[in-house]
Amino acid sequence: MTILSDAGLIAVDWGTTNRRVFVLDAHGQVVDRFTDGAGVLSILPNEFPDVIAMLRERCGKRPMLLAGMIGSNRGWVQAPYVDCPATVDALRERLVAMDGDIQIVPGVCDRNDGRADVMRGEEVQLLGALAAGMIGPDMQACHPGTHAKWVRLEAGALAAFRTVMTGEMFAILRRHSLLAGPLTGDVTPGAAFQEGVSIAFERRELLADLFAIRARTLLGTLAAEDVSSFGSGLLVGSDVAIGLDFIGPGAVALIGDPALTRLYACALALAGRQSQQLDGEAAFLAGIKAIAART
Repeated sequence: MTILSDAGLIAVDWGTTNRRVFVLDAHGQVVDRFTDGAGVLSILPNEFPDVIAMLRERCGKRPMLLAGMIGSNRGWVQAPYVDCPATVDALRERLVAMDGDIQIVPGVCDRNDGRADVMRGEEVQLLGALAAGMIGPDMQACHPGTHAKWVRLEAGALAAFRTVMTGEMFAILRRHSLLAGPLTGDVTPGAAFQEGVSIAFERRELLADLFAIRARTLLGTLAAEDVSSFGSGLLVGSDVAIGLDFIGPGAVALIGDPALTRLYACALALAGRQSQQLDGEAAFLAGIKAIAART
C-alpha cells in the first residue's frame, strides 16, 4: 500500500524558520504550493495539532508526509535517525505515524569513524535526486544552505556526510558581529567573491581573514559594495575546502537553492572541480514521491 492515495498527498518541507507546502494529485503532480514563515521555531509544542488541522483545512483531506525539522527535538515529535548508509527504503521503513494518515520522515545520522553528524530534510532532496536519475549511485554531492552538507554516495545510498555551518555563520556575522554594519549588501559571484574564495583556499586562516574585512574597509582597500561578496567568498571558500577534503576527487552535484548553488559552483570552478547544479525543489518532490510510492 502506498502513501500517495486517490486523493493525492500533502508534502511539507518543514524547516526551522520557513515551511514549504506542496499539494500533489493522485498522479504525483503538484496542483498547489505555498511557502510561509511558519517554521518549527514559530510554533509551540502544544500548537502543532492545531497548525496541522489548519493546514489540512487549506489543502484538503489528503494523507500528509512531513519532512525536515518537524521531526526534530524542536518539532512536533522526534523521529529517530536512520544510520548511514541510508536509502529511500530505509527512510520509508522508519516513517513515524501520527494522527490519522500523517507520517514524518526520519532524518539521517553518520556515526562512521567515531564521528557524529545529522541531517533532517536534506536527505529527501539528496535521495530524491538519486531516485530521479539526476545523479548517479556513486557520486559526490553538496547541499548548500544554513548548514551545508557534503555527501558521499555509494551504491545508491548516503554513505557518509559532513556538515559545515557556513550559512548560519554568515547570518550571525551580519547581525551580531563587528562586521554587522558593512556586511549587509547583496552577494554575487563576481571578482570580490572570487578573491575571498581564493584567499580562503590559499591561506586557510578564516578567523584572521574575517577580521581583515574590517581592516581593509577602514584602510580603503575593500570597497563598501564588495564587502558582502568578499566575506561570503571567505566563508564559502573555507566550506568548499573542508568539503573537498572530505568527499575526495570527482565532480560534485550541487543540490538546493539556485542562488546558493551558483556561488558554490563558482568556488568549485576556482578549485578546478566540475559541478552540476540541481534545483532543490525538484529534488525534494522527487524524494517525496519516491518515499510515498515505495511498498
